[in-house]
Amino acid sequence: MTCTRSTARSRRAVPAMVGTAVVLAMTGCSLIGQSSGEGGDEDGDDPGVLRVVTHDSFALSEDLVADFEDDTGYTVELSAPGDGGELVNQLILTKDSPLGDVAYGVDNSFAGRGIAEGVFEPYTSADLPAGAEQYLADDAGSLTPIDMGDVCLNVDHEWFTEHDVAEPETLDDLLEEEYQDLVVVTNPATSSPGLAFLLATVGAYGEDGWVDYWQQLADNGLKVVDGWSDAYSVDFSGSTGEGDRPIVLSYSTSPAFEVDEDDDEVPTGALLNTCFRQVEYAGVLAGADNSEGAQAFIDFLLSDEVQADIPEQMFMYPVNEAIDLPESWTQFAPLADDPFTVSIEDINSHRDEWIEQWTQTVIG
Repeated sequence: MTCTRSTARSRRAVPAMVGTAVVLAMTGCSLIGQSSGEGGDEDGDDPGVLRVVTHDSFALSEDLVADFEDDTGYTVELSAPGDGGELVNQLILTKDSPLGDVAYGVDNSFAGRGIAEGVFEPYTSADLPAGAEQYLADDAGSLTPIDMGDVCLNVDHEWFTEHDVAEPETLDDLLEEEYQDLVVVTNPATSSPGLAFLLATVGAYGEDGWVDYWQQLADNGLKVVDGWSDAYSVDFSGSTGEGDRPIVLSYSTSPAFEVDEDDDEVPTGALLNTCFRQVEYAGVLAGADNSEGAQAFIDFLLSDEVQADIPEQMFMYPVNEAIDLPESWTQFAPLADDPFTVSIEDINSHRDEWIEQWTQTVIG
């Protein structure tokens, strides 16, 4: 079997992001090849193998994974069945015969579903940093928070300057006539950021108001595409895009990757009054062959070295608030002071219903 690798760009990265990280695109491959793990058998039950199931944007520096393998004796094998939503679907479908030992990349949009289906075996890491308890998915410790970020609308500063139009600041602003035909977002049925933005509007307008908001947004010329890459790299007028939409759904961190090291200004910006706080988790899979290794991998993800690696490789904030962030993030990638939130319980109870209502309202 041949393993192919690519930079992590499919879900949240912008075209300028080039790093040393690798993403594993095929299942059943070691991230860096065979290491000091014990010899395996044909059934794949080698206790020296640790099977890690992730979303398709997982990325860490190779030397960190090599150190983990050297320190533990495990050979890390990654599989990536899709984005965060597809990951949870596959974990549920295979819960009686788990795809791996540990999963990373389940976010708060889908965490409740996996917990309700009994996918995860509770584990509380002694390495959970102070302050990260606020992101726990439940009281049982079913999932461990690893990183987080804000899904927000981004704007092309140059477009608004050239057209002498004031940049919007709030969700309500987007309903005004001057922003007609200027917004592109991703479909919540097919996109993790799209679902996060749908949840932002639920948090902003409540169950009685969010549908009406989307109807007005659609009437004001909203464009919807299936995935982030099309929205940001094709329809968006900023970055490498050559589209005619200067307002796009992305992440609060995206502007930081649009600047060179010595730049004092950034060509794009995040609208921090439109954000939803997305948290990503790791969890031990119930029925795993190597639950001890799974726990060790979660501890590894919480280590200072990995937490410091996350911003440059996966473009999210570490849950460890003591980690020093890249200098550009302080200036160009701040988190929202007051992001919109929806509880995991409410998301789990209404997710499918809300997506169906959104589809009927916006797509028809």
